[in-house]
Amino acid sequence: MPRTAFAAMMDSKPFDKPVVVELGHVGKYREIGSAQEAAECLMTVWPMNRGPRHRDAVDTCLKVLEGYRSPADARQALIEAARESDVLVPDELLRDGKLH
Repeated sequence: MPRTAFAAMMDSKPFDKPVVVELGHVGKYREIGSAQEAAECLMTVWPMNRGPRHRDAVDTCLKVLEGYRSPADARQALIEAARESDVLVPDELLRDGKLH
């Protein structure tokens, strides 16, 4: 049975390791664990200080969800967009790579 675009979109494309960002105000963290979550976050609650890395990340996440790129590509693009917008929570502030 062929895999449809809709079926591909239903797969959230999980990351090997979540990316943690600080959105809204200081101390409001969000753990993003898949390309689907990343796309949603980038398109809805991302800060207004968006640049070219933000656009690239949205595009990459959508391509991942369509099956054209890997979840690792989406994770890296999200990290770059988060750095660009100064919302990335560095790994050293996390315990075992996760929020606690």
